[in-house]
Amino acid sequence: MTSPSSATPRHWLMKSEPEECSIDDALAAPKATVPWTGVRNYQARNFMRDGMQVGDGVLFYHSSCAEPGIIGIARVASGTRADPTQFDPASPYHDPKSPADAPRWLLLDVQAVRKTRLLGLPELRQHPELADLRVLQKGSRLSITPVDESHWNRIVALLDGKG
Repeated sequence: MTSPSSATPRHWLMKSEPEECSIDDALAAPKATVPWTGVRNYQARNFMRDGMQVGDGVLFYHSSCAEPGIIGIARVASGTRADPTQFDPASPYHDPKSPADAPRWLLLDVQAVRKTRLLGLPELRQHPELADLRVLQKGSRLSITPVDESHWNRIVALLDGKG
């Protein structure tokens, strides 16, 4: 089995509501790095914990807004650690059932690399080769999903005007 440090980087799509953390917010943060807090879905948490590694590529996706879509490129900048919002009663992400000695929820740091043009759902759907991209599947609501290398390459080409 390949160790995580020598494995080929993977690719992910990570959704953020722009009111909470936009690509502009991420780019303005120190070292353009933001903690990805508030993940409260076990499958998304498991992707962070078990699949994501430092250096993995991230499609930064604005969700729950007038024009949802990919709006930037980022990278995973740290391993996982406990998400402190689960312990904060003032946080909308507070989880009173999460034990401090075995935290249920994790975060990792994401570093914004660059802002791109908006690549929205209607445009993504125009490309048959992206039809099985998870964000395009009916009922797909996960905030973190893996992205195949072929999808990553095609999306980056579209964002770079080479599509």
